[in-house]
Amino acid sequence: MVETVQLSPWSAQLVAIGFERLAQGVPAVLSSSLIAGELAFSAPEGLQSVCEPSWELLAARAGELLADGPLFLVPTWERRTDPDRRRATDPDSYYVEVMTSCRPPSPDAVMAVLLPAQAWVSDRPWAAEMRAKVAEHWDTLLAVYMSGTLTHLHANVESAVVFLRARAQTRPVLKVFQVPRPRPDEAAVVKDFERLLARQGGRGEHGYVLREPPGPEQGLYFDRFDPHVLRRREDLAGFGAVNALGDLFTFHLAPFSDTALKKGNQLTSPKDPGGVRMVRPRDIGRDGTIAPPSEETLWATIPAEQQLAAGDLVIRRLIAPIAVPPHGFFTAEIGEEDLPAAASEQVVVLRPIKPLSRPQARLITMFLRTPLALTLAGPRLATTTMEALSALPVPQPDEALTKALDELTSAKQQFKRWGEEADSVIESVFLEKTAARARARVIDSGRAVRLRVEAASLLDDLGHSVRTRFPYPIAYRWRESEALISAGDAQAAYAAILDTAEQLLCYVAQLVLALTHARQISLGAVTAIRDKLAGGRSGPGFGDWANVLNEAATSRQLNNLPEAHPLNDIRTLLAHADAENARQALSERRNDQAHLRRVDPIDLPHAIDVAFADLTRLVESARFLADLPLLEVTDVRWDAFARSARVEYRELAGDHPVVPTRTMTSPSNDLETGSLYLRGTDGSLHLLRPFLIGRDCPTCRTWSTFHADRVPRGAVVFKSLEHGHTWEDTSPGARRLLSQVGLV
Repeated sequence: MVETVQLSPWSAQLVAIGFERLAQGVPAVLSSSLIAGELAFSAPEGLQSVCEPSWELLAARAGELLADGPLFLVPTWERRTDPDRRRATDPDSYYVEVMTSCRPPSPDAVMAVLLPAQAWVSDRPWAAEMRAKVAEHWDTLLAVYMSGTLTHLHANVESAVVFLRARAQTRPVLKVFQVPRPRPDEAAVVKDFERLLARQGGRGEHGYVLREPPGPEQGLYFDRFDPHVLRRREDLAGFGAVNALGDLFTFHLAPFSDTALKKGNQLTSPKDPGGVRMVRPRDIGRDGTIAPPSEETLWATIPAEQQLAAGDLVIRRLIAPIAVPPHGFFTAEIGEEDLPAAASEQVVVLRPIKPLSRPQARLITMFLRTPLALTLAGPRLATTTMEALSALPVPQPDEALTKALDELTSAKQQFKRWGEEADSVIESVFLEKTAARARARVIDSGRAVRLRVEAASLLDDLGHSVRTRFPYPIAYRWRESEALISAGDAQAAYAAILDTAEQLLCYVAQLVLALTHARQISLGAVTAIRDKLAGGRSGPGFGDWANVLNEAATSRQLNNLPEAHPLNDIRTLLAHADAENARQALSERRNDQAHLRRVDPIDLPHAIDVAFADLTRLVESARFLADLPLLEVTDVRWDAFARSARVEYRELAGDHPVVPTRTMTSPSNDLETGSLYLRGTDGSLHLLRPFLIGRDCPTCRTWSTFHADRVPRGAVVFKSLEHGHTWEDTSPGARRLLSQVGLV
């Protein structure tokens, strides 16, 4: 007795909904006598079922049934049994000829077909040719990918139900749906499927609409055209650049299977001087490491030219499980410590065409281990193809990211050395001849380690980071606030907290004004600042600086800046609700102080706690300032032959203006001696004059940072960010310069 298979209840429900929305009338079901092995297809209850014993007559019988209404076609999935009579490019399944022979008998004919998913997702010639011939007569309306579609078949077997309609002059939109694995709430998935069928564009949770369907030569696998995946693919360029993996590596698939090594008498032992360790798929860890040799490790004699080299990447060719994994490719980089070694069968070897920098190799290896890499590699098959790997886009780090990765690697190595030093001290406790000498050694030798840990721990303290790494104007104000709070002078401490908040916003706003002016971008908030400067009485304040920052955060003109441009970080200052709420609260407190609505002395301790907490949140959002140092250029010497300048500068970081002079080179010959610059994460220098000017204060004789505060007739009054002292410039050039940058 022939055993039957049928659609699972889940699959039958989706097929029924598809016919209800895309066709008119109840579909007939046409199937082969056997669909797979000894299994025959059983139509859902209540539907007309027609079984055609001969697969050669399926297409003709389909045309007859389509003349009476919609059709659900389930051809045999069996493969041909006469491989000797087939060419290598011929399809290996009977259903290919069935599909290419089906013709719609009328313009409104609708047919759904149940096939293995590979018929629609594969890029192989036989599949592309089948889809091309189908497209000559049919438009594809809907493709639904499911696993566990048929009872009695393995749950991981993926199938596709594709709805076709007679080809029209105007192509319809194409809808693609993928039932998730493992399935979540089935009712929610059904509702999402129904919403997709009603859509004419966009994406739902599990499906999307293609307004311009791809050509039949492209496999229609779900991830290939998923808008979410396409956005993530485009986003890879944010790391710096994107290259196909095949542009960076050559690919090798080793012929060394366990059986071949045994037959060739190549197996040996680790004690053999000529023995080479075989790296098998199981040796490549998910964390990117090569497992150390074990009792199961194979050793063999392998020619030198077929051995692995330092810098090679090795990838497990087998992908398991075939269901959606929570990881990407199992990938590792071969190091000197792994050699000598050779790759065994089912391990793909990637050898760099040109030497890669350490950050390049590291970023590629990390990316290959992500689920996104597996998604972008094409249809998820049991084994990875060389073609898929070669076309896989991989990110390349830009200069800033390269520097950051190098610094992180150096830090990791330094921490490792310190850990080994601590272990050495600990293990030496009982190595001395006397307990007294051991005690002294541990105390003396461990002092440096303890001091390093103490210094490193301070970096997690925001106050320490601000006092030591933030630009001088902000670090100075922060230190003053902390000192006054600890001294117990409540009124002065409260005022200092509000002053620090305002000067933080003022400093960052001046950066925005300087950077946008350099790119010839105008901000509407500058108008209010210009009016207040011209008023000559009171200059811009808390609200004006906040308006500059809020406009910068939302300005479309700033959306396409280079990745490493400082404005990309600066725009995030008030982007988070916590920081914006803190800014508003501090602004209200500042307004109350200015309009004599001062806090009662009894309430001051609580007000200080709340205000300082808000200031802390605001400063926390400005941590990027530690990576955007404020520089004063003190000397520039241009070398016309080397086309570079030797620049002496002071990095004004921390809460004191007395800092050492340093030296760097710059490709620019237009740097100004005595001016302030902002250095970006990519090393670029951005002129801040006349928005920020550094000089000795005429009042307190301390080096200070000034910004334009008022422009009365005949003069420009600059105010210090650090202590509020003013300096009046009556030279005609000062007013003219502010006019050139739009502040007058």
